[in-house]
Amino acid sequence: MPKTGKNNHARKEELPSTLQRSEQKAQDTFAKTYDSALDTYDNDESRAARAAFASLKHSYEKVGDHWEPKEKRGPSDKRAEGGLDSSAPTAGGVDANASKEHLYKRAQELHINGRSRMNKDELVQALQKANETATRKARGD
Repeated sequence: MPKTGKNNHARKEELPSTLQRSEQKAQDTFAKTYDSALDTYDNDESRAARAAFASLKHSYEKVGDHWEPKEKRGPSDKRAEGGLDSSAPTAGGVDANASKEHLYKRAQELHINGRSRMNKDELVQALQKANETATRKARGD
């Protein structure tokens, strides 16, 4: 089902809940990419959703239960760098290619305990876990 309405903006009620809690530009980025990919991939909704999230992750990172603009545009993790055929794991919306300082700042915002002793990979994992927890809580799961 198309995610973009007649006003050329995302149909908020059709978006994933994390995007419903995000700014309009993030919603529109996802929706427009989804709609275009749906046409390109012969109405394969799963593939269109993957393409839309990949596009979103170039400009946004997941912070808790929503998406925020990244400091620097580009792939967010090894999987995004490798493209469609990559077998690398995804960082689930965490900008794993950001600096350790940036990841530490995000960990502070999400009140992650033990962050000062974590290396970059541990910060990415802790942020993924905190994001998943915040999303579950926001959904009422």
